[in-house]
Amino acid sequence: MQNVNAEIITIGDEILIGQVIDTNSAWIAHQLNDIGINVSQITSISDNKDHIINALDLAASSVDLILVTGGLGPTKDDITKQTIAEYFQTRLIRNEAVLDHIHHLLQLRGGQMNELNIHQADVPETCEVIPNNYGTAPCIWLEKPGKVFVFMPGVPFEMMGIVSDQLLQRFQQLYNTPAIVHKTLMLQGVAESQLALLIESWEIQLPSNIKLAYLPSPGILKLRLTAKGDTTEILSKMIAQEVQKVLPIIKDWYYGDNDEPLEITLAKLLKDNNKTMATAESCTGGKIASMITSVPGSSQYYNGTVVSYSNDVKTNVLGVNPDILASYGAVSQQTVELMAQRVRELMKSDYAIATSGIAGPDGGTPEKPVGTVWIAVASKKQVISRKYLFGDNRERNIIRSSITAMNELRKLILLDLKIVEKN
Repeated sequence: MQNVNAEIITIGDEILIGQVIDTNSAWIAHQLNDIGINVSQITSISDNKDHIINALDLAASSVDLILVTGGLGPTKDDITKQTIAEYFQTRLIRNEAVLDHIHHLLQLRGGQMNELNIHQADVPETCEVIPNNYGTAPCIWLEKPGKVFVFMPGVPFEMMGIVSDQLLQRFQQLYNTPAIVHKTLMLQGVAESQLALLIESWEIQLPSNIKLAYLPSPGILKLRLTAKGDTTEILSKMIAQEVQKVLPIIKDWYYGDNDEPLEITLAKLLKDNNKTMATAESCTGGKIASMITSVPGSSQYYNGTVVSYSNDVKTNVLGVNPDILASYGAVSQQTVELMAQRVRELMKSDYAIATSGIAGPDGGTPEKPVGTVWIAVASKKQVISRKYLFGDNRERNIIRSSITAMNELRKLILLDLKIVEKN
């Protein structure tokens, strides 16, 4: 087996000034990792000849494969082709096949060929051209002893198409890389430090070819198991065995695997059981509704929401008793339970979620500090509510509240299903 290291270089002033987010590198790294190629570094540089040459030199001194995106466009600020021709001590020549492709593509798009488009067909004389079936800028493959350089357009969907359709297969044929298998366990409601202590003995006994990574984000903690070896079949069995060992320890927080967001897990649970849901949101301001409806086909199980941000909406739309609000306040168990019950009835749904809290940064009191959130979930049979203290960051509070609320509903549905099975 061959250990192959790669570096990803993105070229563009727009990335360095924050005008464009570099999503290309993350996507490329994921694809390379899946075929056993290690990404040892990701570098972003400006549209500057000296910077490009210096980055190529540094990458070639430490890795086997250099993948570069950006700078292949038709405008004067795209200088990558001229620079790499100089770096590889060659000249730019016109590639007739590329020129025909550009002409054909422009005709399909109703455009006219101009001088800038024609110059896009100029490529380093010593390169191999990898066709770009999605745009006008060709992909360029160049080599030095023991090193492969691939220059791709920076437009994400063009780059993704080239990598998926052509480059990954070539890399697998070129390099004898080890098999690699990932398994990501999804957890909600447990802190990274708490979990690390609970699974410490299990983690210590992991086989040497299986690595564990903790990947925390607001409301979610991922445990990623990565195994490298000779065959995917053997590795998959090894990981499956380790998962079975750890599941009894993490069962209270585990909700799925393979990097599946909670809104998808919840969607499957509702559809599989032919159930519907609704939401009443105060402090989350429609975030739960947005996350749920981001899943295609959510109209099959999601009936709607009431964003009851004000007390007037809580009373006049949801029908929460004003005396309850006066006695206990909007952020209370009594209020949030009534919100869940009322919206379920209003939307004629099997289940409902309700949230009410103090997202911050202002509005807290000694009794109810910023980050206090009440969440209730309701079915026809029961209402379950719980108070949380999420902290003083408004954005994180909204995200954590939304994710926690969906998980509470997931647990309620599973509880109802168990009750039905027993009966």
